[in-house]
Parts: sequence; C-alpha cells; structure tokens
Amino acid sequence: MPLLNKLRTAVPGATGPDSATASLTRLRTALTAFFALDGFLFAGWVVRIPAIKDQTGASASTLGLALLGVSAGAVITMTLTGRLCRRFGSHAVTVVCAVLLSLSIALPPLTHSALSLGLVLLVFGAAYGGVNVAMNSAAVDVVAALRRPLMPSFHAAFSLGGMVGAGLGGLVAGGLSPTVHLLALTVVGLLMTAAAGRVLLRYDAPSAPEQAAAETGSHRLDRRSRRLVLVFGIIALCTAYGEGALADWGALHLEQDLHTHPGVAAAGYSAFALAMTAGRLTGTALLERLGQTRTLVAGGSTAAVGMLLGALAPTAWLALLGFAVTGLGLANIFPVAVARAGALAGPSGVATASTLGYGGMLLGPPAIGFLADAFSLPLALTTVALLAATAALIGFLARSASPSTA
Repeated sequence: MPLLNKLRTAVPGATGPDSATASLTRLRTALTAFFALDGFLFAGWVVRIPAIKDQTGASASTLGLALLGVSAGAVITMTLTGRLCRRFGSHAVTVVCAVLLSLSIALPPLTHSALSLGLVLLVFGAAYGGVNVAMNSAAVDVVAALRRPLMPSFHAAFSLGGMVGAGLGGLVAGGLSPTVHLLALTVVGLLMTAAAGRVLLRYDAPSAPEQAAAETGSHRLDRRSRRLVLVFGIIALCTAYGEGALADWGALHLEQDLHTHPGVAAAGYSAFALAMTAGRLTGTALLERLGQTRTLVAGGSTAAVGMLLGALAPTAWLALLGFAVTGLGLANIFPVAVARAGALAGPSGVATASTLGYGGMLLGPPAIGFLADAFSLPLALTTVALLAATAALIGFLARSASPSTA
C-alpha cells in the first residue's frame, strides 16, 4: 500500500495504521467533494446555454460550433494532463484545474458573439478535461491504498453534483441573469476548492517526485499493458456513447416516435440519470460481491437489453423503463474501465481512457443523428445497445488483465 505508507510519513502524527487510514478517509472525502463540484459546475453551465444563445445572437449552427470549444479544450487537455500529474502530482493538478474551472465558468455571460463564446469555452473545456483526468488519477491511488473498489462512489458524487446543479439552475433561471448565476457558481467553486484542496495539497507534495521518477525509470509500460489501457479506453467509449446519445436524443424519441407529452419526454433522461446515480451509489457493494469482470459483463448486458426495450418499445412507459434499466447497466462500466486503466498505467492510463470515453460521448449524438436520417431514430438508438454489448464482450475477453478481475 504505497500511498498508505506515504501518509504515515508525510503527515505529522500519522504514525500508525489507524492514523494513516483516517488520513485516507479525509483524502477520500476531499476527492469526493471535487467530483461533486465538477458535476455541479458543469450542470450549472449547461442549464444556462439557452440564455447565452440569446445573448450572443447565435444561430443553432453557430452555437453548435461554439459549443465544440468545450469538447476541443477538454480533449486537448486530457491528452496532456497525465504528464502534468506525473510531473507535479495529481492532487496539485486537481486543485489548479478546479480553480481554473471555477473562474472560467463566469466568462460565457461576458461574451457577445459566437466566436468569443467559442474561445471562452476552449478555456472552460480545458479546465474541465484537466480536472477530470487529475481527480480520477488521484482516486485510483486512493482505491489502491484502501483496497476497496470505491471508484463508482466518486462517480456517483459527480452524478449527484450534476443533478443538484441542474436542479438549482432551473430554479434560479427565471430570477437571476446568467452573469449573476454563473458568478455565484464561481464563488461556490472557489470556496469548495479552497476547503477540499487543503486536504489534497497536504498529502500530495511528498509523492510527486517519486511518482515522476517511477514513470521515467524502470516502470515503463510493456506492449501488453499499453494494449490493455486502450482496451479499457474502448470500453469507456462504448459506455459514454450511450450517455451522450440518450442525453441528446432520448426525449426526442419519446415525443416524436411515441407521441408523448413534452413533460413525459423530458422525464426520459431523468429516469436514465437517476438510475445511473443509484447504480453508482451501490457500485462498490456490487464490485465487492461480483468482481470487476462480472460487473462489466453484467452491466453491459443489462444496458443492452434495457436500450433495446427503450428504443423499440411500443409505449412510452416501457421506453422509460428501458431508459432506467440502461442507466443501471451503464452506471459502473466507465468507473471500472478508468480504474483498471489507472491501475495499469497511472495518470497516463486514466488520461487515455478518459479521452477515449469523452470521445464516445462526442461521437454518440451526431452518429445517432446521421443514422436517424438514413433509417429511423428507434433503429439508430439500438446502436447504444450494440456498443453496450460490445463493452460486455470486451470486458469478458480482458478478464485476465489483472489478478483482481474475477
């Protein structure tokens, strides 16, 4: 337990196993706060997109191009953050990126054209991508030190933060301007970063030089490990594809193909998100009971069945049930894939898996759109089931990647 040993020596008074375990518990709590903050801030921005669109006077197409700034910034930074984590430590990078994320969320309301909005969103996306890789890398270390499959609990915090951010954003949207709302989020973000960041920075500095030396020394990955990291990245991609597709197309399917009321259609993604959150909250217990491989296979299979029901059901209520089952199935696949990649390759593994996963989230919505035009939206949505089943198959084939994958 390298991190546990570091905590015993790095923290004054942490001289025994109980003190070190208490330090790890504080570290876990602080990281959970960063995951929740990440989801909270991102959701707070998303609910104000319509108001920002009106403010900038952007058309639907130019707004879409501006929003690509988030994706471009995130993907570029994700590919670099692994190196930064090796050089400076994942905790320090998490804190710096969280500060940048908190500051940059106040910038979109200050723009008055699609071009300036896109440039601002490049910065926001860069901070978002960086904090995701860094905090996942830090979480992998905590999971290894505690020897418990806790990664789903961190991602549950992200989901809960997103739900709270979206809910509060919806409540204040009518009464607060985007400028005031997002500036308030900046203040909240900086305060939470200051509180939780003190814990991370307290424990990170002693390990950063050692971590960098290990990465540049005799622990370079062999070809098999690099291939496995890509495998787990592809599993993450298959999962995130479904998240992106349902976020953008689920409500339209319910309203257009099943002729539901707009309120019922809007509940489609809510059912998916709530089920995913519930699945992640119980993910640690599930992993301890089934192991990583069985969780991947069961999750992918469940999501495939659920999405077939959601896409092809003749009634809206059956489709809603299918969306919820899909959320339960997909809930723990991404956290497990990132954890496995991180265990194999440290921050670089997390960066690779996260980048591929985020790519899947970007690929899903346009792919569904093209397929819907060529065939039909219900048929296009079945590709979510296909990729979920693919994730299950890959997870089974990669079952020998580590001794703890039963």
